[in-house]
Amino acid sequence: MSLAPHHPTPPTPWLTVHGREFRSRLMLGSGKYRTREEMLAALDASGAEIVTVALRRIDFDDPASRSILEDIDTSRFAILPNTAGCTTAEEAIRIARMADAMDLGRWVKLEVIPDAKYLLPDPIGTLEAARVLIDEGFAVLPYIGADPPLARRLAELGSVTVMPLGSPIGSGQGLVNLEAIRIIIEQATVPVVVDAGIGAPSDAALAMEQGADACLVNTAVALARNPALMAEAIAAGVDAGRNAFLAGRIPRLAYASASSPLAGVVGAA
Repeated sequence: MSLAPHHPTPPTPWLTVHGREFRSRLMLGSGKYRTREEMLAALDASGAEIVTVALRRIDFDDPASRSILEDIDTSRFAILPNTAGCTTAEEAIRIARMADAMDLGRWVKLEVIPDAKYLLPDPIGTLEAARVLIDEGFAVLPYIGADPPLARRLAELGSVTVMPLGSPIGSGQGLVNLEAIRIIIEQATVPVVVDAGIGAPSDAALAMEQGADACLVNTAVALARNPALMAEAIAAGVDAGRNAFLAGRIPRLAYASASSPLAGVVGAA
């Protein structure tokens, strides 16, 4: 007899950010895809509802570059403008205001990255830009290093999420900052979205197993041989990790523990 696989619905399927609910806990970036068709296929396969778009990297004089804002079906996906490519707080603030002027909304993924080699976010610039944008009424989702004190300060300031990196952008190194991410999650008062460095579904699952609320992935999907299949696989990793967190993993032991206890066994002393 063949049994169909059972896929239970998670007890708490909704991700809530700034009062808005999302079924998917996977967010996707829109950069680095080889073709428009591969990007759209990956978005469709992922089940994601939030897609980030780097306005600073769009050439508005080039129809091919500009069309990314027209390619994404806004009836299915929420576009989250981000300030990727901004090296100062002032640049990031200007790009966020531009997104608002373009009617893309007042949600912004805040990135301030002056480091061209390692692409590590500037904590001081991020905090400065967040303070200004929050005062102006933006819902700010800041991309940060795995820095628990900074994450706490940004949440206290009014950021609607914190988005610590697992490892440097596009590196595919996985969660090299796992212990710091665990502390951020433990102290969090807003959703924690692990962003950057995820290279495979197992990385996403591990992030979610720690209690992260969501993952944001771009390079691992966009540069995969089959982006749509990888998007589907990472979405499954996110779901599996979330369910494992909710189920509660067993503690790690320094010794063996028999699967079949000896109590009540015939002939046992």
